[in-house]
Amino acid sequence: MTTSGWPCALYLETGHLFLGRGFGARTSQGGEIIFNTGMTGYQEIFSDPSYCDQIVVMTYPHIGNTGVNLDDFESKRLDLKGVVVRDYSEAPSSWRATRSLGALLEEAKVPGITGVDTRRITFLVREGGAQRAVLFPVENEKDIHPQASSLLRAIAPMEGRELVSRVSTPRVYEYPLEGTSEIGKRLVVYDFGVKVNTLRELRRRGFQVWVVPYNTPASEVMQLKPSGVVLSNGPGDPAEVKGSVEEIGRLVGRVPILAICMGHQLLARALGAKTYKLKFGHHGVNHPVKDLVENQILITSQNHGFSVSAESLTGDDITLSHVSANDNTLEGFLSQKMRLYSVQFHPEASPGPSDAKNIFDRFLRGFVQ
Repeated sequence: MTTSGWPCALYLETGHLFLGRGFGARTSQGGEIIFNTGMTGYQEIFSDPSYCDQIVVMTYPHIGNTGVNLDDFESKRLDLKGVVVRDYSEAPSSWRATRSLGALLEEAKVPGITGVDTRRITFLVREGGAQRAVLFPVENEKDIHPQASSLLRAIAPMEGRELVSRVSTPRVYEYPLEGTSEIGKRLVVYDFGVKVNTLRELRRRGFQVWVVPYNTPASEVMQLKPSGVVLSNGPGDPAEVKGSVEEIGRLVGRVPILAICMGHQLLARALGAKTYKLKFGHHGVNHPVKDLVENQILITSQNHGFSVSAESLTGDDITLSHVSANDNTLEGFLSQKMRLYSVQFHPEASPGPSDAKNIFDRFLRGFVQ
């Protein structure tokens, strides 16, 4: 546990205040506070673009033990707004580590707080729902509440926010950037906040992988002559990504589509379904999902605050394929006729278990190859 750092505070929209020690960047930040139940993989979690503008509470108490390495980043930058842990380990003990978590957060201008009751915070988020929160250094204890209230007023709720444009690539590129692609079929990935390991899993299966910005017209995608299109994960409210929904609608039926997380929600909206905000979302690497087609349980990696209304997803060509074993929310659907495979969870499993990696193979074998 760290004994250094500076006086720091976390203030929730419900009025709850937590005092601890700061690490990472000594700055004030605010966003939607959520909790993640993963015991490992904090580097992948913090570098996942889907956490854009969120403060992440880690329910596992000891964070920082393995430091940060060069290989486990899911994006080139950190888009989250803050990190909350019970016990931060200043000295990493992994042979892979190149620096500490605190050093990474400081460079990325992301504040962290340690020495707070993360179990209590998690309980409050479960009971009160995901909500706005602020994390800030304490200069004068008499000014804590006025400072917290002032900072909180500047934070917008997650519902109604379009964040995809902030994390998407600005240009078309081929993955990997270096080397020559195999002469194989081409997959085009819409980048709504794509994770590196999704691209890696597709590439490992022998496909050319081209990544395009979130607002790329369907006509330009078709000019790339794809054998399939992948709609990636991403942050924010899917109802606010209207232009992408329209372009996805123009692709449906013309090319096989695999949709993941935000991509799943956008594809559903393109088919006329509705999305809604979950109370506190699904964030972790241990979420059980019922595979209704294969009649099995998958332990999955998840990170989403919105869900697709199963009742609004209608059509004789659509099969509901996956549901959450925790709360029965929709976790996937497919259509043989339209060649669609859509899941709410993360089959790339980074971090997380590999139960769902065969989702890539099912899509590629069933609709592409």
